[in-house]
Amino acid sequence: HGTTSGATGGSTYDDARVIDEIIVSLESENHALRKQLLRSDAENERLRGQLQYFEGRHEALPVVTIKPTVDISRLDTGLVTHIVSFLGTSLELRNLALTCRAFLSLVEEVARRVVCSGRNDVEGARITLSPYVRGTTTWLSVLRESEDPLKFDVLLGSYIEHANERKTSVRTRGASTAVASSYVMESGIHYVEFQITEGNPLVGIVRPMPNVDPNRYDNPVFNFFNLFFTRNSLRDFLALRTDKWDTGNVHVCGYYCKDGKRSWTNWDSTIEYFEFWEGMEGCDPGDTIGMLLNLDEGTLTVYKNNRRLGVMKDGLSGSYCWYASSYGEATITIERCDPPLA
Repeated sequence: HGTTSGATGGSTYDDARVIDEIIVSLESENHALRKQLLRSDAENERLRGQLQYFEGRHEALPVVTIKPTVDISRLDTGLVTHIVSFLGTSLELRNLALTCRAFLSLVEEVARRVVCSGRNDVEGARITLSPYVRGTTTWLSVLRESEDPLKFDVLLGSYIEHANERKTSVRTRGASTAVASSYVMESGIHYVEFQITEGNPLVGIVRPMPNVDPNRYDNPVFNFFNLFFTRNSLRDFLALRTDKWDTGNVHVCGYYCKDGKRSWTNWDSTIEYFEFWEGMEGCDPGDTIGMLLNLDEGTLTVYKNNRRLGVMKDGLSGSYCWYASSYGEATITIERCDPPLA
């Protein structure tokens, strides 16, 4: 019993001491909070004054912008492939890139994959695209080119220039020639239309000559049928022959828009100027001349404003490119499209 009483008296003393310590601690904490409140009031007053200062000067508070980035290496390969299945054209990818600069690296990777996949290859044609060069060209621009690869990329003669950025249209002021040399037709069926805006050009097919030097023929008079060329000059073209020409002897064949006559040559023993052929008709500025090259049958068929005129030349074999020439002022545009149904 004594033990219990002793314990009770000691506990009462200890409790009082603990309460005193708690009171002291609370008072100290309360004092610290008052000091913190005073500092906060001072900071608020400072910010209020700064805000009034900026409002008075009509200046905006500085904003820190964090540039977002997309690390392609962190993206799963399957994700990129999935994006390709939805965004396959250069226009769609360009629009995506315009929404946010952070997508530029992703757009370039998708464009690269589409180009390398050969999705835009043309059956029966060998197409040479502009090479990708870091800092000079983009994969997006190469993709755009692969979607419309037909263009006049080689100009021969002094008085000729491109009439549009895509190089599908040329303007001549003298005897000059334009060749779609990066679009080589090797098999199958190919159809294009020549829009004649001005003049009486000669349009048709010519052998691919990948090593032709335009500077060598940068003179006032140039045409594959130029009467001022000697036979030795024409035979220079034969030196550019490749195995793709095959054994055929028709190296150039053209339709003369003025009266519809044809010209062709083997650049050696045969040069036929302005021959008649069954169904021939001339055309005027504003007309469209369509040409269907069937390398399975070896024929070149001519259309005028979607109306079939007839087979202008047969016996063709080997590879060819499209070309257009003029002896004077002319404007011609080339476009690859589907052939007329009839």
